[in-house]
Amino acid sequence: MGLFYTIAVGIVAYLIGSINSSILISKAVMGKDIRESGSGNAGATNMLRTMGKKYAIITLVIDILKGVVALLLAMLAIKFGAYAVSMYIAGVAVVVGHNFPVFFGFKGGKGVATSLGVILLLDWKIGLITLVIALAIMAVSKYVSLGSVMAALVFVIIQIVVMIATDSFDITRFICVVILGGLLIIRHRANIKRLLNGTENKLGSKKKEA
Repeated sequence: MGLFYTIAVGIVAYLIGSINSSILISKAVMGKDIRESGSGNAGATNMLRTMGKKYAIITLVIDILKGVVALLLAMLAIKFGAYAVSMYIAGVAVVVGHNFPVFFGFKGGKGVATSLGVILLLDWKIGLITLVIALAIMAVSKYVSLGSVMAALVFVIIQIVVMIATDSFDITRFICVVILGGLLIIRHRANIKRLLNGTENKLGSKKKEA
């Protein structure tokens, strides 16, 4: 039964992640898919540039809550017999759902906010450290992408260090952690290229980004 509950957690988490708030809100408010505007990304940053702070904040909160809800369900499932690693599996699944939503042609966002919700629930201390580092980098550089990528790297490094230091290394947990961080970095590959050649848009810019 443990395996059954664990698989069920992953499936439900993926479906939760597939509910993309930016797409739903943009269609409801301006009658147009957010993926057809601005950078084409279905996330809070593009909502900010395209629809303003109000809808960007709403999108951000909902996306974070998706990660939180998915992990809360995993915690509940563990009480009924799901494997402890279900927390990490749910985290990966909900982010994958956000990035590749089954309800919207598998074209979603970059998973930054949803990953934040996941990280905070996995370990709030590591989550806060990651968040502070991301916000500090964004505040200084004005690059949301740079803060997101560096936060992903920090998250993976700290998780691995903690597992080794506490002698709690688990291969499934390790794989999930690497996937979570890796997804964030891979989804920002175009941004990384622009950062390297100096053409990345800064926070507050009205220009388009891919």
